[in-house]
Amino acid sequence: MSDDSSLVFLGVNDAGMRVYEWLCDRDGVSVHSLLTTKDQLETIRDVRPDYIVSCGFRHIVPEDILEIPTAGCFNLHPAYLPYNRGANPNVWSIVDGTPAGVTLHHMDENIDTGSIVGRRRVETDFSDTGRDLHERLEDAQVELFRDLWPVIESGEETISEQSGDEGTYHRTADFEALCELNPDENVQVKSFLDRLRALTFSPYDNAYIEIDGERYYIEIDISRAGE
Repeated sequence: MSDDSSLVFLGVNDAGMRVYEWLCDRDGVSVHSLLTTKDQLETIRDVRPDYIVSCGFRHIVPEDILEIPTAGCFNLHPAYLPYNRGANPNVWSIVDGTPAGVTLHHMDENIDTGSIVGRRRVETDFSDTGRDLHERLEDAQVELFRDLWPVIESGEETISEQSGDEGTYHRTADFEALCELNPDENVQVKSFLDRLRALTFSPYDNAYIEIDGERYYIEIDISRAGE
């Protein structure tokens, strides 16, 4: 009979798939299933796993589900918590000038507010687009998880609580509002360029402006002199 710990994985994005596949190949843990929709969470009641691990899951997990695993529920978030809780952290690090990074934290009934197991800063540059930073954050999430998972398995992780008075939070609606450019708005050049590069994420059309009833999409390309 196997002594492996049981685990249910929640995720759908590239970093999540990479972490999921890494766990599937690892000794000492049995990954029961990969869940991507809210309806599938009922599986956890049947499986009663030791762990839940989440990366890229787009739904809030109810508290009664989070109480089931005996060894803990962990989420990877592509932000340096408590900054940029919620949606599109790569965008808001650029727009707001907040620290960019990744965090592994315990899950609770709220969004990205659980106690921090570990976090890591990610370097940024003025030439970064939203896509550039997103890809760097995805790589950093995978690296952070691989470094911390053995500590979690040993039960020796240290945690730090997040303060509700610190940090930032953004909803998907905030991102959607950011995409619409007002042709009559007065802007400061640096902050406007930050906004455009944060929204540049080929092949997606994000930033747009409407002129004479026509919509135009906008991307930006910034390069360092001498490169």
